[in-house]
Amino acid sequence: MNVFTLVHVVISLLAIATGLVVVFGLLTGKPLDRWTTVFLATTVATSVTGFGFPADRVLPSHIVGGISLVLLAAAIYARYARHLSGVWRSVYAAGAVSALYLNLFVLVVQAFLRVPALRAMAPTQSEPPFQVAQLVLFAIAVLVGIAATIRFRRVPGAVAHA
Repeated sequence: MNVFTLVHVVISLLAIATGLVVVFGLLTGKPLDRWTTVFLATTVATSVTGFGFPADRVLPSHIVGGISLVLLAAAIYARYARHLSGVWRSVYAAGAVSALYLNLFVLVVQAFLRVPALRAMAPTQSEPPFQVAQLVLFAIAVLVGIAATIRFRRVPGAVAHA
């Protein structure tokens, strides 16, 4: 593994770990400002560095990275420019959970590519084990996203400190 790949992987794992903490904060109504800053910064960094790998065409990873950056732009704007006022609280919560989901989506893809036991079950990633794993992840993300958006929206005083 080259240095660029290692840095990208470390940033990605940090983004996932901090994202899980941030989503827990959303579910409990706590803004967790420092964790959020690290999550948003590392998730932007993992999406941006994902474009640094050599490719001769647009790949699904580029599309996921682009979608993630759009979601992150909305979440960052909602949190820091709009200070979670009004509808922006929901925009932030939904954007943060969606960005974490995309990080986890890529983690599952990479696991099925790199872990021999998983690769044997789904060598082309079109087999049922891969599809079920992604479907379960998506279902959990939707449910958590709905819960986080509702719960965080209802908490008074949970605002960002710029």
